[in-house]
Amino acid sequence: MEIEINQIFGLALTMSVLNAPATFAGDLVGQASVVDGDTIEIHGQRIRLWGIDAPESDQLCRNDDSKLYQCGRAAATALAGLLWAIQRPVTCSPVDRDHYGRTVATCSLGTPGPDIGHWLVANGHALDWPTYSKGKYEDAQRGAERAGRGIWAGSFVEPWKYRACVKAGGRPATCSDEPADRW
Repeated sequence: MEIEINQIFGLALTMSVLNAPATFAGDLVGQASVVDGDTIEIHGQRIRLWGIDAPESDQLCRNDDSKLYQCGRAAATALAGLLWAIQRPVTCSPVDRDHYGRTVATCSLGTPGPDIGHWLVANGHALDWPTYSKGKYEDAQRGAERAGRGIWAGSFVEPWKYRACVKAGGRPATCSDEPADRW
């Protein structure tokens, strides 16, 4: 009897391992909290989503009525809504470290699961950042632009240009709304 129970336990353990999603030693897995529109935190570690750039927290955009709104906050809220709506552990596969020391990773909801960066770009809450992504999210961005989703419903300054303007001494409100060719 004892051998049968051990065999059953061993078989159950083997089946659970075989059916478990593939994760790798360097992957970060857990419940994520939102830091901003392109940064999450898992187990106290900040993770910058690879290949995308979302509006900064204090960045403003114009909606379809040309009224200013906090598009950086809207991006963070959309990401938080996604994580709340699909309550699965987030799996992040590190790609690099940024100059702030954060892990840069591709992240998905579950394994396998939807790519969070792709979802943000496809819904107009972030942009494909071709400097890093080499165009991975370009099709998703085109779809969001054609459909007028998220920031594409109005006008905005690319987050990397916004940051450059602020770094050069511009005020957030001015940098959010000036034509990009002035920087």
